[in-house]
Amino acid sequence: MSPRLDYFKASPEAAKQYIAFNQLLHKKPWLAEIGHLVTLRASQLNGCAFCVDMHVKEAKLRGERELRLHHVAVWRESPLFSPRERAALEWTEALTRLSPQGVPDEVFAGVREQLSEEDLADLSFLVVAINGWNRLSVAFLPVPGSADKLYGLDKAPLG
Repeated sequence: MSPRLDYFKASPEAAKQYIAFNQLLHKKPWLAEIGHLVTLRASQLNGCAFCVDMHVKEAKLRGERELRLHHVAVWRESPLFSPRERAALEWTEALTRLSPQGVPDEVFAGVREQLSEEDLADLSFLVVAINGWNRLSVAFLPVPGSADKLYGLDKAPLG
């Protein structure tokens, strides 16, 4: 399958600003730690092949363990994630799969037990960002792996 549209070239100023927003989020220490799990989970839920490929490679470059990457899809049943990581993954799912009733109070309360207000706000912005990237990629079909060299992902230790 070939890409439908290069949205970076079609709307360069919007792409530049969206990238800047994304980079700002990844400078936050908390998001640098957890971001690869969150972006991978949202991308799985959204069926974004390009982003799943990218976030697995990013995680491997950051030293993430292979088994944890496989367990992201089944994080509720896996013993490999900390309570804080579980809270972030639960929040990611709640914001990615918005129900007609919104985010349940019990989900919010559970996440607040693990995350400060600032961490929760930052995480929410990251989830908003990845959901936007997912929608762009699902709409315009960039080829998974096609930007690896550009982003330095061709060095990911995958075998």
